[in-house]
Amino acid sequence: MELFKNTNFDFLGYKWPFIIASLVLSVAGIGSLLVKGGPHWGIEFKGGMQITAKFASEPPIEKVRSVLASALSSTPSVQTFEAGSNEILIGTEGADDAIMSKNQQIIVDSLAKAFGSPGNGKLDLNNASTSQLISRLTDPLQRAGLQLSQQQVQDLAVSITGFRDQRGGLITKIDDLKGVQGLTPQVLTVLNTECYPAPYTVARNFESVGPKAGSDLRQQAIQATLLALAGMLVYIWFRFEWIYGVGAVIAVFHDTIITIGIFSILDKEITLTVIAALLTLVGYSMNDTIVIFDRIRENLHLGRGSAKGPGLGDVINLSVNQTLSRTVMTSGLTFLAVLALLLWGGPVLHGFSLALVIGIIIGTYSSVFVASPIVLFWHDWADARKATSASVAPVASAKQAPGKIKAAR
Repeated sequence: MELFKNTNFDFLGYKWPFIIASLVLSVAGIGSLLVKGGPHWGIEFKGGMQITAKFASEPPIEKVRSVLASALSSTPSVQTFEAGSNEILIGTEGADDAIMSKNQQIIVDSLAKAFGSPGNGKLDLNNASTSQLISRLTDPLQRAGLQLSQQQVQDLAVSITGFRDQRGGLITKIDDLKGVQGLTPQVLTVLNTECYPAPYTVARNFESVGPKAGSDLRQQAIQATLLALAGMLVYIWFRFEWIYGVGAVIAVFHDTIITIGIFSILDKEITLTVIAALLTLVGYSMNDTIVIFDRIRENLHLGRGSAKGPGLGDVINLSVNQTLSRTVMTSGLTFLAVLALLLWGGPVLHGFSLALVIGIIIGTYSSVFVASPIVLFWHDWADARKATSASVAPVASAKQAPGKIKAAR
């Protein structure tokens, strides 16, 4: 399927505006990285912990951020999940396990103080463990005249917390527990007296990454990107010629640097999902460049670009026009998909989709206006050098001719 047939756009005629735009974006991005001391690495790379909290209604993000910022020694990151989930992800930096455990307790205590019961002495049912519930209910159940054994109290507590966890760890009122097996009206009365459901719940486990592991992950991410570029350079070198490989790798470096630079300018975190997007971008941009280079090689083998035919610049323009439909279809459809993720995928996928949106735009035009001009500039310079050498040779021969004649005499 071809969207465009027999097009004849002079793409190389517009190379300088795009090259200048690339230089401006690259300098701005690198400048931002230097000013900020490098990329804004996520917790996975610098070490820290992440904990999830779920609210009964839309989370008060600004209030949560304000409460935790005043309680913690470093400013935490607070972001929402996909729309409608009412979940937030709280992240803090930490140098070791002790600090991360302390931060976890500070988060739990701060949220309880800000959103829990105002000192009524009741147990928060949404954030209580099974053992806490057993301890809280044992004596009140006996005082209420319910002669339950320790095993029965334990089974009751397990049923209550299990019912709560099946509902996402959150119940809105005690009466929601009426369907729990073994929960009689008398037990329900005791629960209403001793417990209350807070409008939020905090995950009872948390994810943590030590600073050493974060540093190792950062080095591995950089190494993975560089090794991918090196492997592609070698592949293109053998398939085409070395200047094609250099042009393709420079174009991919260009795409990666601009994308990371824009993330730095926007103060966005570089997380594992962003690294995955960058590696995807490397392969995507390289593939687009190879398609154009392959068509250039085919046209050169067909005799175009020879001394009697059009020059290399004309062959490059012809090749880009011939692959235009393929570029628009693949880049355009992929762009629409990642744009949808960016708009409606939620904060968890925001970094990944943003990197791909930027990368697809930059990577598509770099294949045409960065990689191809590099090949053209090199061949023009090489041809000019050969022409200069060829013009110098006859002059040198002419200067040497009288000496040779004289020697012959």
